[in-house]
Amino acid sequence: MSEALRPMVKSRLYEQVLERLRAHVAEAGLQAGDRLPAERDLAASLGVSRASVKQAIVVLEVQGLVEARHGGGTYLVRDTLDVEPVEQLVERRKRLPEVLEAREALETKLAELAAERRTDAELETIREALDHMREEIAGGDNGVEGDRRFHAAVTAAAHSSLLADFMKTIAGQITESRTESLRQPGRPSRSLAQHTAIYEAIAAGDAKKAAAAMRKHVRTVAKVRLLTWVPED
Repeated sequence: MSEALRPMVKSRLYEQVLERLRAHVAEAGLQAGDRLPAERDLAASLGVSRASVKQAIVVLEVQGLVEARHGGGTYLVRDTLDVEPVEQLVERRKRLPEVLEAREALETKLAELAAERRTDAELETIREALDHMREEIAGGDNGVEGDRRFHAAVTAAAHSSLLADFMKTIAGQITESRTESLRQPGRPSRSLAQHTAIYEAIAAGDAKKAAAAMRKHVRTVAKVRLLTWVPED
């Protein structure tokens, strides 16, 4: 059958709510830190149930676009609500656990080897990546580029071409997991602190401590809102 004649999918009501919220934020000129209308007010204005509004808010939380404060309303984290299609979220949710398992297995070993094999120049590159991430976070960013540089520098310092090749084969999925993790509230500064612990263990040549620090870090990366989200039919 022609792809154009595939069965049509009825839009979920909460996806329509998402589009209305995106338009409202743009039209009202709302910015990061501003509060969205209360769920009951949104439900009344849009003529939908509070359940549909709540589902939409959860999707925005999963994407790191809003922060719902207990008893205190929902606030914008960014200046816009550029919502990722729900289907893409669902697909990423399916593959993320295996990516995180692979990261723990590979990167724990890489940190261990880096502590044993790194040169002074490679240690300096790891430190520079830390500094870059620190500057990004201080400037209001999530530190994604500094995070990427840090893990790349640890991989290089391990001097294992085969493990490095394995990392390259899942580079795209690692980028997804990195972005997913660093958009969690409070995560960038916590990640920076964990990177520092990894760096210090590598600098000390303590392979066991470096592996433990990396394992702790990757398990923190695995704690993302997306994996607790149950998509609505």
